[in-house]
Amino acid sequence: MNCKRNRKNGFFIGIILLALLFSTFTGCTVEFPEDLAADDPPAAGDTMEPSGMGETVETGENATSGDAAGKLETSEILVTSETVGATETAGTSSPAESAAVTSTAGTTAPSLSKPAATTTTKTTSTTTPQPVEPEDMDIDEDVRLTCTLTIRCDTILDNMERFNKDKMGVLPKDGVIYGERTVTFYEGESVFDVLLRETKKNRVHMEFERTPIYNSNYIEGINNLYEFDCGEGSGWMYKVNGWFPNYGCSRYQLKDGDRIEWLYTCDLGYDLGRTGTWDDFQR
Repeated sequence: MNCKRNRKNGFFIGIILLALLFSTFTGCTVEFPEDLAADDPPAAGDTMEPSGMGETVETGENATSGDAAGKLETSEILVTSETVGATETAGTSSPAESAAVTSTAGTTAPSLSKPAATTTTKTTSTTTPQPVEPEDMDIDEDVRLTCTLTIRCDTILDNMERFNKDKMGVLPKDGVIYGERTVTFYEGESVFDVLLRETKKNRVHMEFERTPIYNSNYIEGINNLYEFDCGEGSGWMYKVNGWFPNYGCSRYQLKDGDRIEWLYTCDLGYDLGRTGTWDDFQR
Protein backbone atom coordinates (compact mmCIF):
# COMPACT_ATOMS: atom_id res chain seq x y z
CA MET A 1 0.00 0.00 0.00
CA ASN A 2 2.80 2.37 0.90
CA CYS A 3 4.56 1.58 -2.34
CA LYS A 4 1.45 2.34 -4.35
CA ARG A 5 0.97 5.63 -2.50
CA ASN A 6 4.62 6.53 -3.05
CA ARG A 7 4.34 5.77 -6.76
CA LYS A 8 1.20 7.91 -6.96
CA ASN A 9 2.88 10.79 -5.16
CA GLY A 10 5.92 10.46 -7.35
CA PHE A 11 3.69 10.64 -10.42
CA PHE A 12 2.16 13.94 -9.29
CA ILE A 13 5.53 15.34 -8.32
CA GLY A 14 6.83 14.47 -11.75
CA ILE A 15 3.96 16.26 -13.41
CA ILE A 16 4.61 19.32 -11.25
CA LEU A 17 8.30 19.31 -12.13
CA LEU A 18 7.53 19.02 -15.83
CA ALA A 19 5.11 21.95 -15.58
CA LEU A 20 7.71 24.06 -13.78
CA LEU A 21 10.30 23.25 -16.44
CA PHE A 22 7.80 24.12 -19.19
CA SER A 23 6.99 27.48 -17.63
CA THR A 24 10.67 28.25 -17.17
CA PHE A 25 11.46 27.83 -20.86
CA THR A 26 8.25 29.35 -22.28
CA GLY A 27 7.75 32.26 -19.85
CA CYS A 28 4.13 31.23 -19.16
CA THR A 29 2.57 31.20 -15.70
CA VAL A 30 0.89 28.01 -14.60
CA GLU A 31 -2.14 28.42 -12.32
CA PHE A 32 -3.66 25.39 -10.69
CA PRO A 33 -7.43 24.82 -10.55
CA GLU A 34 -7.57 25.11 -6.79
CA ASP A 35 -6.11 28.69 -7.01
CA LEU A 36 -8.79 30.02 -9.36
CA ALA A 37 -12.28 31.31 -8.45
CA ALA A 38 -14.14 30.70 -11.69
CA ASP A 39 -17.29 32.51 -10.63
CA ASP A 40 -15.64 35.64 -9.21
CA PRO A 41 -16.35 38.91 -11.19
CA PRO A 42 -13.38 40.74 -12.75
CA ALA A 43 -11.71 43.25 -10.48
CA ALA A 44 -12.07 46.98 -11.20
CA GLY A 45 -9.77 48.01 -14.03
CA ASP A 46 -9.71 44.50 -15.59
CA THR A 47 -11.04 44.11 -19.10
CA MET A 48 -13.00 41.48 -20.90
CA GLU A 49 -13.50 41.02 -24.59
CA PRO A 50 -17.12 41.34 -25.85
CA SER A 51 -18.51 39.18 -28.57
CA GLY A 52 -18.83 42.15 -30.95
CA MET A 53 -15.83 42.85 -33.17
CA GLY A 54 -14.05 46.19 -32.96
CA GLU A 55 -15.44 47.27 -29.56
CA THR A 56 -13.75 47.38 -26.17
CA VAL A 57 -16.04 47.35 -23.15
CA GLU A 58 -14.78 48.91 -19.94
CA THR A 59 -15.55 47.21 -16.66
CA GLY A 60 -15.53 48.73 -13.21
CA GLU A 61 -17.20 52.12 -12.66
CA ASN A 62 -17.97 52.66 -16.36
CA ALA A 63 -19.16 49.13 -17.07
CA THR A 64 -22.59 48.55 -18.59
CA SER A 65 -24.93 46.95 -16.06
CA GLY A 66 -28.31 45.10 -16.00
CA ASP A 67 -30.12 44.37 -19.22
CA ALA A 68 -28.01 46.94 -21.01
CA ALA A 69 -24.84 44.86 -20.56
CA GLY A 70 -23.36 43.85 -23.90
CA LYS A 71 -26.03 45.89 -25.79
CA LEU A 72 -24.17 49.11 -26.54
CA GLU A 73 -25.78 51.53 -29.00
CA THR A 74 -23.78 51.99 -32.18
CA SER A 75 -23.39 55.69 -31.39
CA GLU A 76 -21.56 54.95 -28.09
CA ILE A 77 -17.97 53.78 -27.69
CA LEU A 78 -16.58 52.74 -24.27
CA VAL A 79 -12.82 52.43 -24.13
CA THR A 80 -10.14 51.25 -21.71
CA SER A 81 -6.54 52.16 -21.10
CA GLU A 82 -5.57 49.72 -23.83
CA THR A 83 -7.06 52.04 -26.48
CA VAL A 84 -5.25 55.26 -25.46
CA GLY A 85 -4.37 57.24 -28.59
CA ALA A 86 -6.46 54.98 -30.83
CA THR A 87 -9.09 56.46 -33.11
CA GLU A 88 -12.45 54.71 -33.37
CA THR A 89 -15.54 55.51 -35.46
CA ALA A 90 -19.08 54.56 -34.56
CA GLY A 91 -20.87 52.36 -37.04
CA THR A 92 -22.35 54.90 -39.43
CA SER A 93 -23.52 54.51 -42.98
CA SER A 94 -22.03 57.62 -44.60
CA PRO A 95 -19.00 59.93 -44.17
CA ALA A 96 -21.30 62.76 -43.13
CA GLU A 97 -22.53 60.69 -40.19
CA SER A 98 -19.14 59.41 -39.02
CA ALA A 99 -16.67 61.22 -36.77
CA ALA A 100 -13.22 60.39 -35.44
CA VAL A 101 -13.00 60.08 -31.66
CA THR A 102 -9.63 60.12 -29.91
CA SER A 103 -9.99 58.12 -26.68
CA THR A 104 -8.33 58.79 -23.32
CA ALA A 105 -7.56 56.29 -20.59
CA GLY A 106 -10.44 55.41 -18.30
CA THR A 107 -12.95 57.74 -19.99
CA THR A 108 -16.01 57.25 -22.18
CA ALA A 109 -15.89 58.61 -25.72
CA PRO A 110 -18.70 61.06 -26.53
CA SER A 111 -21.75 59.91 -28.42
CA LEU A 112 -21.64 60.49 -32.13
CA SER A 113 -24.60 62.10 -33.83
CA LYS A 114 -25.45 63.36 -37.30
CA PRO A 115 -24.43 67.02 -37.75
CA ALA A 116 -27.28 69.49 -37.62
CA ALA A 117 -28.37 70.77 -40.99
CA THR A 118 -27.10 74.24 -41.75
CA THR A 119 -29.50 76.91 -42.95
CA THR A 120 -28.34 79.62 -45.31
CA THR A 121 -30.15 82.90 -44.84
CA LYS A 122 -30.33 84.99 -47.86
CA THR A 123 -30.01 88.63 -47.15
CA THR A 124 -31.53 91.32 -49.21
CA SER A 125 -29.89 94.75 -49.45
CA THR A 126 -32.16 97.61 -48.44
CA THR A 127 -29.69 100.40 -49.11
CA THR A 128 -30.73 103.28 -51.35
CA PRO A 129 -28.51 104.88 -54.01
CA GLN A 130 -26.05 107.36 -52.57
CA PRO A 131 -25.78 110.85 -54.10
CA VAL A 132 -22.99 111.62 -56.55
CA GLU A 133 -21.77 115.19 -56.85
CA PRO A 134 -22.26 116.64 -60.36
CA GLU A 135 -18.57 117.45 -60.70
CA ASP A 136 -17.73 113.80 -59.97
CA MET A 137 -20.01 112.38 -62.65
CA ASP A 138 -18.10 110.98 -65.59
CA ILE A 139 -20.47 111.14 -68.56
CA ASP A 140 -19.68 108.78 -71.42
CA GLU A 141 -21.57 109.80 -74.56
CA ASP A 142 -20.43 106.64 -76.32
CA VAL A 143 -22.62 104.55 -74.01
CA ARG A 144 -26.37 105.08 -74.41
CA LEU A 145 -28.81 103.70 -71.87
CA THR A 146 -32.57 103.97 -71.43
CA CYS A 147 -34.98 104.92 -68.65
CA THR A 148 -38.63 105.94 -68.41
CA LEU A 149 -39.87 109.47 -67.66
CA THR A 150 -43.26 110.88 -66.73
CA ILE A 151 -44.45 114.30 -65.51
CA ARG A 152 -47.84 114.61 -63.76
CA CYS A 153 -49.81 117.15 -61.75
CA ASP A 154 -53.05 115.21 -61.20
CA THR A 155 -52.99 115.89 -57.44
CA ILE A 156 -54.09 119.44 -58.27
CA LEU A 157 -57.36 118.06 -59.61
CA ASP A 158 -58.19 116.83 -56.10
CA ASN A 159 -57.34 120.19 -54.54
CA MET A 160 -58.98 122.71 -56.83
CA GLU A 161 -60.16 124.81 -53.90
CA ARG A 162 -56.53 125.71 -53.20
CA PHE A 163 -55.39 126.04 -56.81
CA ASN A 164 -54.46 129.43 -58.30
CA LYS A 165 -57.34 130.10 -60.68
CA ASP A 166 -55.09 132.25 -62.85
CA LYS A 167 -53.32 129.06 -63.91
CA MET A 168 -56.37 127.21 -65.16
CA GLY A 169 -55.19 127.59 -68.76
CA VAL A 170 -51.98 125.58 -68.16
CA LEU A 171 -53.55 122.80 -66.10
CA PRO A 172 -54.03 119.60 -68.17
CA LYS A 173 -57.52 118.14 -67.85
CA ASP A 174 -56.14 114.70 -66.96
CA GLY A 175 -53.21 116.05 -64.98
CA VAL A 176 -50.63 114.50 -67.33
CA ILE A 177 -48.00 116.88 -68.70
CA TYR A 178 -45.63 114.30 -70.13
CA GLY A 179 -46.94 110.76 -70.51
CA GLU A 180 -44.64 107.95 -69.45
CA ARG A 181 -42.24 106.98 -72.19
CA THR A 182 -38.84 105.43 -72.66
CA VAL A 183 -36.03 107.90 -73.27
CA THR A 184 -32.32 107.63 -73.96
CA PHE A 185 -29.57 109.04 -71.77
CA TYR A 186 -25.81 108.83 -71.59
CA GLU A 187 -24.01 106.76 -69.00
CA GLY A 188 -23.20 108.91 -65.98
CA GLU A 189 -26.02 111.44 -66.41
CA SER A 190 -28.34 112.60 -63.64
CA VAL A 191 -32.11 112.88 -63.24
CA PHE A 192 -31.80 116.60 -63.90
CA ASP A 193 -29.92 116.02 -67.18
CA VAL A 194 -32.74 113.85 -68.51
CA LEU A 195 -35.47 116.30 -67.41
CA LEU A 196 -33.68 119.28 -68.98
CA ARG A 197 -33.14 117.55 -72.32
CA GLU A 198 -36.61 116.04 -72.62
CA THR A 199 -38.50 119.23 -71.71
CA LYS A 200 -36.47 121.19 -74.25
CA LYS A 201 -36.97 118.54 -76.91
CA ASN A 202 -40.75 118.46 -76.36
CA ARG A 203 -41.10 122.21 -75.78
CA VAL A 204 -42.38 121.84 -72.27
CA HIS A 205 -41.71 124.82 -70.03
CA MET A 206 -39.28 124.11 -67.17
CA GLU A 207 -37.58 126.59 -64.82
CA PHE A 208 -34.91 125.74 -62.28
CA GLU A 209 -32.62 127.47 -59.84
CA ARG A 210 -29.10 126.54 -58.88
CA THR A 211 -28.77 126.08 -55.10
CA PRO A 212 -25.08 125.94 -54.14
CA ILE A 213 -25.82 124.96 -50.54
CA TYR A 214 -27.25 121.65 -51.82
CA ASN A 215 -24.96 121.46 -54.88
CA SER A 216 -27.99 120.77 -57.05
CA ASN A 217 -30.60 122.40 -59.28
CA TYR A 218 -34.02 123.02 -57.73
CA ILE A 219 -37.03 122.67 -60.03
CA GLU A 220 -39.22 125.74 -59.49
CA GLY A 221 -41.84 125.15 -62.21
CA ILE A 222 -42.84 122.81 -65.01
CA ASN A 223 -45.46 123.69 -67.63
CA ASN A 224 -45.85 127.05 -65.85
CA LEU A 225 -47.00 125.35 -62.66
CA TYR A 226 -44.85 126.56 -59.78
CA GLU A 227 -44.44 125.89 -56.10
CA PHE A 228 -47.21 127.45 -53.97
CA ASP A 229 -49.66 127.45 -56.90
CA CYS A 230 -51.81 125.00 -54.97
CA GLY A 231 -51.18 125.89 -51.35
CA GLU A 232 -48.22 126.48 -49.06
CA GLY A 233 -47.12 122.84 -49.23
CA SER A 234 -47.21 122.57 -53.01
CA GLY A 235 -44.35 122.12 -55.45
CA TRP A 236 -42.46 119.61 -57.56
CA MET A 237 -40.90 116.38 -56.29
CA TYR A 238 -39.21 113.52 -58.09
CA LYS A 239 -39.28 109.79 -57.50
CA VAL A 240 -37.00 107.07 -58.91
CA ASN A 241 -38.10 103.43 -58.88
CA GLY A 242 -40.80 104.25 -56.32
CA TRP A 243 -38.44 106.04 -53.90
CA PHE A 244 -38.34 109.76 -53.07
CA PRO A 245 -34.62 110.66 -52.82
CA ASN A 246 -33.70 113.04 -50.01
CA TYR A 247 -31.18 114.92 -52.17
CA GLY A 248 -31.32 117.07 -55.28
CA CYS A 249 -32.03 115.74 -58.76
CA SER A 250 -28.60 116.90 -60.00
CA ARG A 251 -26.96 114.43 -57.59
CA TYR A 252 -28.94 111.35 -58.55
CA GLN A 253 -26.88 109.39 -61.08
CA LEU A 254 -29.08 107.20 -63.25
CA LYS A 255 -28.74 103.53 -64.05
CA ASP A 256 -30.06 101.67 -67.04
CA GLY A 257 -33.77 100.89 -66.67
CA ASP A 258 -34.54 103.46 -63.95
CA ARG A 259 -38.10 104.82 -63.74
CA ILE A 260 -38.28 108.60 -63.15
CA GLU A 261 -41.47 110.34 -62.05
CA TRP A 262 -41.85 114.11 -61.62
CA LEU A 263 -44.95 114.73 -59.51
CA TYR A 264 -46.66 117.85 -58.27
CA THR A 265 -47.59 117.74 -54.58
CA CYS A 266 -50.18 119.82 -52.77
CA ASP A 267 -49.22 118.59 -49.29
CA LEU A 268 -45.44 118.31 -48.95
CA GLY A 269 -45.52 114.92 -50.65
CA TYR A 270 -47.89 113.21 -48.24
CA ASP A 271 -50.57 113.14 -50.93
CA LEU A 272 -48.06 111.24 -53.08
CA GLY A 273 -47.44 108.57 -50.48
CA ARG A 274 -44.13 109.74 -49.05
CA THR A 275 -43.26 109.37 -45.35
CA GLY A 276 -40.85 111.19 -43.07
CA THR A 277 -40.40 114.86 -42.24
CA TRP A 278 -39.77 117.74 -44.59
CA ASP A 279 -36.19 117.95 -43.29
CA ASP A 280 -35.59 114.59 -44.95
CA PHE A 281 -36.10 116.20 -48.37
CA GLN A 282 -33.56 118.65 -49.66
CA ARG A 283 -33.54 120.71 -52.78
